[in-house]
Amino acid sequence: MIKILIADDHPLIREGLKKTLKEETDMKVVCEAKNGSEVLDLINKNKVDVIVMDLSMPGLSGLETMKELKKQSSDLPVLILSMHPEERFAIRALKAGASGYLTKDNAPQGLAEAIRKVVRGGRYITPSLAEKLSFEIETNCKKQPHELLSDREFQIFCLIASGKSIKEISDMLFLSINTVNTYRVRILEKMNMKTNIEITHHAIRHHLID
Repeated sequence: MIKILIADDHPLIREGLKKTLKEETDMKVVCEAKNGSEVLDLINKNKVDVIVMDLSMPGLSGLETMKELKKQSSDLPVLILSMHPEERFAIRALKAGASGYLTKDNAPQGLAEAIRKVVRGGRYITPSLAEKLSFEIETNCKKQPHELLSDREFQIFCLIASGKSIKEISDMLFLSINTVNTYRVRILEKMNMKTNIEITHHAIRHHLID
């Protein structure tokens, strides 16, 4: 029996995932978390075989949580289940240690298969993502400015680009306004930009926001 921890800050999403997996006779959801801190706490109290985790959670982001998980349980597979399209976060997630990346749109059809594959020690990626990874490995093309950002910087970059205010970002990520402002300044410096409008134009041009 594959024991699963589901991590998502939306109760309806967690219920939907449990419903999707209910018919799988070899799987059982044994615990749920609504944020990264709960994930780290639960794996110390429960025996699980795989974590199915969202990227956009309050507090610790999915990427930050995964890095902490890898420090604690390097052999525990993590399947990222995200609303974000592959080109936005998938490569970052895999580099951070994820065993697979699945968008929520594809979850009803692919979730059980993805879980079985990562539990067996494999990687679950779509053909289109495999092509992107191959291109990145085989070419030495110049990195785009947004690829120079840390995971947290990239997260805040995307939120700024989508029109969120510093206060809104502060509330969403449980960071102080001063901390978010510091990240914004760092992002502008790394990307050689001066305004939020430039950030938004870059994000749109590279399909980083919806």
